[in-house]
Amino acid sequence: MVNINPINLKSGNAIGVLIADDHPILRNGLRAALSSEPGIRVLGEAGDGFEAEDKAIRLKPSVVIMDIFLQKRNGLDSLLSIKQKLPETKVLFFTMSEHEEHMFKAIRLGADGYILKKTEVEEVIKAVKTVAVGEAVLSPCVASKLMREIKKTENHDSLSSREQEVLSCITDGLSDPEIAGRLSISKRTVGSHVHRLLKKLHLKNRVEAATYFINRR
Repeated sequence: MVNINPINLKSGNAIGVLIADDHPILRNGLRAALSSEPGIRVLGEAGDGFEAEDKAIRLKPSVVIMDIFLQKRNGLDSLLSIKQKLPETKVLFFTMSEHEEHMFKAIRLGADGYILKKTEVEEVIKAVKTVAVGEAVLSPCVASKLMREIKKTENHDSLSSREQEVLSCITDGLSDPEIAGRLSISKRTVGSHVHRLLKKLHLKNRVEAATYFINRR
């Protein structure tokens, strides 16, 4: 697990926690583990997204531990609602999803942490304490994928204006001859631009390039 900054938890301040997951057995196990930890108090549980939002507003927890896959309303939508109404409340995703779309969207929407359900209970407790003091925490695989995305963004900024035009044409589904016609350059020059931009972005082919460009919009 990766902590963005070291923990600096003030003594004497109990961390109020709300657990939102649609599996009762997991909620019970998490409640037992957290309740046994000094300085942490479980305020309640929720079995779906709407209940998580309602109880968060009523209980005002320091930290909401929430799954991505919740009944009735998914965790990402609930995150946005909770953050809008309770900006001081921290939201820690505790989920099985290693899907990059979920990870990046959670971070963009303001999640304070994202850890996987294979995480050891001691690390979950540490993650709760970490986000409670305003620091971010990520499982290692989440951190590595995020770093790769950051590097791609940096590399995108290094593309020349012509390479960015070629990338846009690829996204529009144009072939090399069509790109050459649109940009008034030779087919051979198009091929050179495509080769360089794929190398800079660490992408394998034109399909990945188009997908990458669409996701950046």
